[in-house]
Parts: sequence; C-alpha cells; structure tokens
Amino acid sequence: MRLRKELDELQEKEVLLIAQISDALAHPVRIKIFRFIMLQNKQRKPVCNKDLVGEFGYAQATISQHVKKLIDADLLQVKKQDRFSYYYVHLGTLQNYLDATRKFENMR
Repeated sequence: MRLRKELDELQEKEVLLIAQISDALAHPVRIKIFRFIMLQNKQRKPVCNKDLVGEFGYAQATISQHVKKLIDADLLQVKKQDRFSYYYVHLGTLQNYLDATRKFENMR
C-alpha cells in the first residue's frame, strides 16, 4: 500500500501552471496590457488591438506578440466579432494561478 503525498504538496500540474503563467507575466509590458484589459473588462468595455496600440503606443505587431503570449498562457480569451478580436481576462486561469502560488508559499 502506497502512502498518499501530503495534501499541501504541489502537484505537477500546479508547478507547470505557475511556470507557464509566470513566464507570460515576466515582461513588464505584458503585465501592463493584462492589467489594462482587466480594468476595461471590469467596466464592461471591449478591448481590441487598436485600443491597446492607442493606450501603449507600441506598434501593432509588438502588441500582438505580447497578447499572443497571454492568450497562449490562457490568461486571455478572444472573441471574434466581424473583423475585430476582443480580449477578455480569463479569471479562472488567474484564480488557479493565485491558488497554486499561495499553496507554494505555504509549503515549509
């Protein structure tokens, strides 16, 4: 009979989640973009690339690269409407990340 691991021990999927999200948020511009989208979503305002270019002043290609990293980490969801893609914060992924980091913090 195998003994179960302690409940507070991090599971492999939590370790991978922390690494993936931390990597996506490792660039200051991505943190600013993520925060901007989160605040706009909170006010129920749609956000597209044009809005991000106007807010941050970077080239559209640069913004797209940063947004893609956030989408790949599942921090942002995309909803296409006509020719535009609108970005929304995926709160479930953010909450899972916060839970995993708290669990990590409490390990001693």
